[in-house]
Amino acid sequence: MLNFFKKKRTEKIIAPMTGEIVPIENVPDKVFSEKMLGDGVAIDPAEGVVVSPVDGEIVSIFPTNHAVGLKTKDGLEILIHIGLDTVELKGKGFKGYVEQNDKVKKGDLLVEFDIDYVKGEGKSPITPVVITNGDELKDIIKNSGKVEKGEDEIISLIYE
Repeated sequence: MLNFFKKKRTEKIIAPMTGEIVPIENVPDKVFSEKMLGDGVAIDPAEGVVVSPVDGEIVSIFPTNHAVGLKTKDGLEILIHIGLDTVELKGKGFKGYVEQNDKVKKGDLLVEFDIDYVKGEGKSPITPVVITNGDELKDIIKNSGKVEKGEDEIISLIYE
């Protein structure tokens, strides 16, 4: 099949939380900074509310509510990992609002967490938002600066 018959398409990912975008390469955890799980950005949150960055389905939510996996109808997979080393908190300070297989829309509430508790336990609240199956992507355009949950675009993905 000739490439010029393929339709180029884009997909936008909105901010799952309010805060400041941090380049994924600057996340103080090499699993994320070295893109072992995939490419994306991180957000240094201003509040402890996490919403869905896409329309899709919950494919995984950890029992500790510190990480959520989503999949769009087009098959894009996104991991939101709330904080760094927060699995060690065993769910304390986290409240989940979704379960596996739930359908969600952009802006739907996924998780609430206590930023002060996370910091008080010596953990970073920096939250990576990673595309875990970006093999088919032609380009990932990452935004920077302050973002508002459910409103501002953090990543634009271009497929070919």
